[in-house]
Amino acid sequence: MANTEEEIYEVFLEKVRRTVYIDELTPHASKAVLESAFNQFGTVKDVRFLPNYLGPKELPMGVLVEMETEDMAKAVIDTVSQLPFMVAGMPRPVRAIAAKPELFHDRPKKPGRRIHCRWIDPNDPDFEKAKKGKRLAWKHTAEALFVTKSQLEDAKKLAEKQSETKTTHHKKFEMMDEIIQNGAAQKLASRYNMRSFPYR
Repeated sequence: MANTEEEIYEVFLEKVRRTVYIDELTPHASKAVLESAFNQFGTVKDVRFLPNYLGPKELPMGVLVEMETEDMAKAVIDTVSQLPFMVAGMPRPVRAIAAKPELFHDRPKKPGRRIHCRWIDPNDPDFEKAKKGKRLAWKHTAEALFVTKSQLEDAKKLAEKQSETKTTHHKKFEMMDEIIQNGAAQKLASRYNMRSFPYR
């Protein structure tokens, strides 16, 4: 059992290496759906949702999927990178990448790491740098929110188009089935001296 800071952190890093980070995931995806999807690659040990703190709840979120082994995690990354990830029959523009320690809110302290905090006086030369950094962070947040909302709108349009196509195809198949069932196909074949096959 891990006792020292180094041992505890090494156990944590092993967990990170077998975890996959999935981004741009629809909020409609449940833990059960994800476990079912990723169990195809091996055993899912844990699923953790990372809420989108910078935007509305309907925006996509990230999720950490911990697999049983590092090889299983690599298989997930390789597959999702090449094929669309389907949720409720709809493709999602998700990406799968190797997880990083910073994504875990309960990560242990890195051995030897020391964090120093201090207040910056308005007369301090670093004060303006801090203000610029803060403004830049807000700007990037607003840009990311705009891009994400645009992606959501595109995904919604795609889902509507796919739904319409599915309904149209279903109506066509129903119509063909009705034509075959009421004998219209056989009558047409007879009328034009064509060979018809019995419907089963």
